[in-house]
Amino acid sequence: MEAGLHDLESHNLQIVKMLYRVCGRGDWAAAAQYLSADLVIREADTLPFAGVYRGPEGMRQLLAKVVQTAGVTGVELKHLTAGGDWVVALLDLLLEGSPPARVALAEAYRFRDRKVTEIVPYYFDPTPIVRAALKRRAGSEEALSVRAP
Repeated sequence: MEAGLHDLESHNLQIVKMLYRVCGRGDWAAAAQYLSADLVIREADTLPFAGVYRGPEGMRQLLAKVVQTAGVTGVELKHLTAGGDWVVALLDLLLEGSPPARVALAEAYRFRDRKVTEIVPYYFDPTPIVRAALKRRAGSEEALSVRAP
């Protein structure tokens, strides 16, 4: 492997690690420095937060929606690998409950000019996250109907 390519891949791996760290603590100003202004994140149509999210603000809105919709309480990063302009993260989303339900996924990060320009999540089985969202929505509707006069 050429030294330049290895250096680029190492840089990209470090950026993705930093993104998980700063996003996990809600430091969106720090996250923005690693993201291109034209960042695109594509969530599959089968998910309760389906859609295309754009820019650093779109990423912030998406993560807030995922947490609120499905009750995500944490992320367990398992492995990162890099090849050229791509980094793939293997992780589990942890959903509220005891023990927490785990949702396995891979997130593909594409880089341009040393910043993340695209993120595409691939869920192994989206069923647990869809069920959690439905359960949370039903609970919200039930709570609203109980409070209604």
